[in-house]
Amino acid sequence: MKIFADISAFLAIVDRADRFHPSRLKTWIHLLSEDADLVTSNYIALETTALIPYRLGLEAVTLFYEDILPVLHPERVSPNLHWRAVAARLSARCRGVSLVDYTSFERMREMGIRTAFAFDRHFTEQGFAVLPASMSS
Repeated sequence: MKIFADISAFLAIVDRADRFHPSRLKTWIHLLSEDADLVTSNYIALETTALIPYRLGLEAVTLFYEDILPVLHPERVSPNLHWRAVAARLSARCRGVSLVDYTSFERMREMGIRTAFAFDRHFTEQGFAVLPASMSS
């Protein structure tokens, strides 16, 4: 089963100070042990590497590059997908959802992916299931 991995999941598994870190890390380990096909996008990878140093420092960036990114399948956001996401974001007129999120939603729909490893309520608002379900806020 393909599962889309979001930046919110990556931040949760590299931030050891987060009170939910143990349960979120457990979900990550479970996904890896089940050989889940973990998909993300180049936009997510870029946003993650931009945010982690400011929030968690360079050690966390190393963890992301060496331990997380190698097990993912980062799909490239094409110009067509980018502009579909722009159109979706503009038509939604929602200030709290980023263009990167909309590219994720569009990529998931394009690939037929219904589940995200994410801790961002926008995925459920868009009709996707999230893992773990109990942490979807």
